[in-house]
Amino acid sequence: MKEVLKNYSGIIFLLLGITIGSIIGIVSPQIVEYIKPLGDIFLNLLFVSVVPLVFFAVSNSIASLEQQSKFGKIIFTMSFTFLLFILIAAIFTIGMVYLFPVSSISGSSELLIEQNKEENWGDRIVSFFTVGEFTELFSRKNMLALLIFAFLTGFAARKSGDNGKPFRIFIASGYEVMKELLLMIMKIAPIGLGAYFAYQVATLGPQLFGFYAKPLGLYYVSGIIYFFVFFSLYAFVSDRRNGIKNFWKNAVLPTLTAISTCSSFATMPTNLVAATKIGIPSSIANLVIPIGTTLHKNGSSMSSIIKIYVAFQIIGRDFFEPSNLLLALGITVFVSIVAGGIPNGGYIGEMLMISVYQLPQEAVPAVIIIGTLVDPLATVLNAVGDVVAAMFVNRFVKV
Repeated sequence: MKEVLKNYSGIIFLLLGITIGSIIGIVSPQIVEYIKPLGDIFLNLLFVSVVPLVFFAVSNSIASLEQQSKFGKIIFTMSFTFLLFILIAAIFTIGMVYLFPVSSISGSSELLIEQNKEENWGDRIVSFFTVGEFTELFSRKNMLALLIFAFLTGFAARKSGDNGKPFRIFIASGYEVMKELLLMIMKIAPIGLGAYFAYQVATLGPQLFGFYAKPLGLYYVSGIIYFFVFFSLYAFVSDRRNGIKNFWKNAVLPTLTAISTCSSFATMPTNLVAATKIGIPSSIANLVIPIGTTLHKNGSSMSSIIKIYVAFQIIGRDFFEPSNLLLALGITVFVSIVAGGIPNGGYIGEMLMISVYQLPQEAVPAVIIIGTLVDPLATVLNAVGDVVAAMFVNRFVKV
């Protein structure tokens, strides 16, 4: 019993914190605003620590790989895995909405919609991949630019030979230091996540029982099926029965973190810990998980299909027309790649969907609200999917 408590004490305390937070959110929502700052403090500590971790983890992984061919194989396998999982999630969701259609619903025109700054597509593409100032790299809002910079830094460190050895030692040491810092911060996770979960329950809970119940129910049922069935299948392909056993044994903490924070970004530290316990080499885990946090999103893929389907129901168009389905898959892949690993980070994708399909104004509130309300499960699928993706890549690339 002592050994069990030692191994699972972190999960037990986290569950306890989330449970207490849920009770507070339901019973005393009026006091949530007073305890929410505790959750915000924890998340802020987590975010500012994860950003340098991403830089050190990615650049160190590339700089430490000895074989150029092995690195190329990892990148190719990782890219194929991400695309495959995103498309499987989207096609599965299309099948679910076909088998269990949702009756027409309408959005509320009284809801306020967050206004985005007018920006042409050229500016958006530039902002996705680069930033104008070095200091802007180390922001979670510019994750793709940071990943590209970390890639280039790792390549440069490898090409510099003996002259770059001190720098390679520095980034390897930096990775270890940032990993320890995150483990220290995670010790206050039960308090921080409990406070944040109380806020989630108090603010989002009542809306779950409105006229969004049917599409939300369809998403949550589909998402839970995908989580248990498809993740188990991917784990089985990765390492047969041992893969399933190791994955579910170590997926609990990332899952609870994702549910509590609604942030793939905040879940990254627990994903890295889980990958280590599963036995995934750091040269793979430190590439797949940080990059997957930005570019690999099963939950966003599924929510994109649901939102497009609901929007089509509102305006009375046929979602299952072949051209609409193909366009939906294309949009879904794009949304799953560009959606940031932060709470409610899918607004860019939603605006893209509305623009491409030229949807009327009345469809916009429903799309945005559904995107917000499915965020907890979508984050679980996005974040925990990175762990099973790393297992899948490791199956085909032995480092």
